Amino acid sequence: MNEKIQIRAVSAPWHSGVELLVRHGDSVGVSINMETLDHNRAVEPTVRIGRDEAQTLMDDLWTAGLRPTEGTGSAGSLQATEKHLSDMRKIAFKQLGM
Repeated sequence: MNEKIQIRAVSAPWHSGVELLVRHGDSVGVSINMETLDHNRAVEPTVRIGRDEAQTLMDDLWTAGLRPTEGTGSAGSLQATEKHLSDMRKIAFKQLGM
């Protein structure tokens, strides 16, 4: 089976969160089983997805209302640009005596 794993997200306001659906072809993820960590062995990722699938997940999370917390990415870049513009306005108004 060469189909890619898809992880989709949707806002779930009924429990103040986000729901994830994992799909691989005609199969869907049912649950995640937790195991006690063995500190003497390498830990494998729970799931691996490609960049396209990760982008879809990120887009879904954005649509669900989640944003980066650190001001990184386009949201952080916009905030930095707005602050710079505000500073430039202050300088211009001061020079113009306004």
